[in-house]
Amino acid sequence: MIFEHRTYRVHPGQAPALLALYEREGLPIISKYAKLIGCWTTESGVLNSVVFIWAYNDLAARTARRAELGQDEDWKVFVPKMLPYLVHQESFFWRPPRSHQSADRAFIF
Repeated sequence: MIFEHRTYRVHPGQAPALLALYEREGLPIISKYAKLIGCWTTESGVLNSVVFIWAYNDLAARTARRAELGQDEDWKVFVPKMLPYLVHQESFFWRPPRSHQSADRAFIF
């Protein structure tokens, strides 16, 4: 199991509007391809950011699922609606220690 930590930095004050759009239109589409673990907005550090954590079986599965998502006609319509909110995007991956990997739990220490 791997986890993608995807951060969207948005224009100041635009996080609520982005989240409303994403929840209404984007989430139903991307949820066909990835499992959402959680979504947060920042209160410290880099402000005006929205953070999503997505779960995939492994990097190969993530690559395949993102390729499928990229071909989804509904996603192609949604993405241009989201882009005006964005200032910066970044993504990195977490892999829990082998002893803490399972489908039911991610990080239990």
